Formats: sequence, C-alpha cells, structure tokens
Amino acid sequence: MGISKTEHFTEEQNEVAKLMKALSHPARIAIVEYLLSVDTCICNDIVEEVKLAQPTVSQHLKELKNAGIIQGEIDGKAICYCINPETIKKMEHFVAQIFHKLNHPKCC
Repeated sequence: MGISKTEHFTEEQNEVAKLMKALSHPARIAIVEYLLSVDTCICNDIVEEVKLAQPTVSQHLKELKNAGIIQGEIDGKAICYCINPETIKKMEHFVAQIFHKLNHPKCC
C-alpha cells in the first residue's frame, strides 16, 4: 500500500481520521463503552469486562490513549483510565456535521 500523503488534508481531517482509526476495533469500542459507564477504571477491571488478555487490553488502551480518546492517571501500581471529554467533543462535532447534511440532503 502506498503512502497516505496526509499533508494533502487539513489538520482537522487528519485528526478525525486518527480518532476513527483508533476506534476501528471492536475491543476498543467495548473499552470506550465500559469507560463511559463508570467514572474511572483500573486496567484489570477492563480486562475482566472485555474478556481479553491483559497485554492485549494494554495494547488497545495504548492506542486509545495515543489518539487522545482516553486519559490515564497513575494510582500506585495501577493506572486509572477515563474518557477525554475534549476529544469526544471533537468527534461529536464531526458526527453532528454528518447528521446535519443527512437531514438536509442535496444529493441524488
């Protein structure tokens, strides 16, 4: 596969693509849904919830954190994770634009 040539796209387009890519795995969707249902969460709680091995969950958490979808805070030997509301607002804005266009179609 060739180079994605991200420089040809706006900063916002690249940022949304990065967020959507981070969410493009069902385990990551499950993790986000779980974090939305609790205030904070320790990695082991997530492992029990999504029924995957701890190293696998850690890799998914790393992807979500690198994209800015979640944030973590060290609490002793554990890391407590939560949703990053600023990032979710950016995604909400993008999705709202799609629904706005769908409600006002100018297409064939």
